Amino acid sequence: MPLSPTLDLAIDLIRRPSVTPDDADCQTLMMSRLAPLGFTEESMRFGDVDNLWARKGTKGPLLAFAGHTDVVPTGPEKNWSHPPFDAVVKDGYLLGRGAADMKGSLAAFVTACERFVANYPNHKGSIALLITSDEEGPAHSGTVKVIETLEARQEKMDWCLIGEPSSTTSVGDVIKNGRRGSLHGYLNVQGVQGHVAYPHLAENPVHTASPVLTALANEHWDDGNEFFPATTFQITKLEAGTGSNVIPGEMLVHFNFRYCTENTADSLKARVLDILDTHNLKYDIDWHLSGEPFLTARGALVDAAQTAIRRVTGLETKLSTSGGTSDGRFIAPTGAQVVELGPINATIHKIDERVKANDLDTLSQIYEQMLIELLTK
Repeated sequence: MPLSPTLDLAIDLIRRPSVTPDDADCQTLMMSRLAPLGFTEESMRFGDVDNLWARKGTKGPLLAFAGHTDVVPTGPEKNWSHPPFDAVVKDGYLLGRGAADMKGSLAAFVTACERFVANYPNHKGSIALLITSDEEGPAHSGTVKVIETLEARQEKMDWCLIGEPSSTTSVGDVIKNGRRGSLHGYLNVQGVQGHVAYPHLAENPVHTASPVLTALANEHWDDGNEFFPATTFQITKLEAGTGSNVIPGEMLVHFNFRYCTENTADSLKARVLDILDTHNLKYDIDWHLSGEPFLTARGALVDAAQTAIRRVTGLETKLSTSGGTSDGRFIAPTGAQVVELGPINATIHKIDERVKANDLDTLSQIYEQMLIELLTK
């Protein structure tokens, strides 16, 4: 039985082992399909990261599809039922690293554009694809750099659809219309190293920090709101000690906030410092902000997504801001409306990552219907 165009392209993409930051010519393959449709190619390489900005049209409004060709490492290949880059179709599923996150979505982007342009050659506005190979990694040279370039020349997206795997049990049952912020803290608690038999000559930072960490873990940061769950604090790493008879001289603590719009990065930092200082802790602390929270309210893009899902699948989709961060954190601050819509996320980053083969065709149809909703009416 011949494969559908979307499934065939997804297989071709998966068979290119594009572990971050290697694109493995995935963007070249995508562009070979987009160029005949009238898309112009602008390759943006920053460091060892390949990025693609492909655009059809020069006028607004501009709908951009955003995604990434890079995938996470496979883990032990012996634990896979099939080699992770073989892209096997078995029992109705497409198996392979990137099937769900997110080469299936990339294939659906392309085939949706192919059908839409064929049926609506004189559509209004413009279509673009923003594709990076640095989403699963540090994300320093990917979408954020492309956005800086676009902003510098005042090239603005009106709407951005990110193909992250948002669905839970059926394609389109959940879309992300926002994400929580992510703030990392790197705390160094200082003590005095010494012999365990002479504790009066030392100061154990594990002991002095313990009540502080308990206070941070028990702090009520906020109640969330109608769009976001409450802010959470989690310790992600503890490190201290050099040997069984040595009181450590310092303790390293890494922690993370996933926070909603009831707080800001600055307000959380201030509250942490207040707790540290209240306990008279000796410390140094560094911070890294991965992204501020963002929310796309109901409007043209959310409405188009819900309408398209309803028409293609019959589902009434749920709006959500749960989960981790995405490249939407770089795009939303430009003023663009942003939603994430992709396949079922149950197996992302796992051994035997997979997606229902038919789901990719459904996803492509949803993307096509969104193009119709936004660029023909």
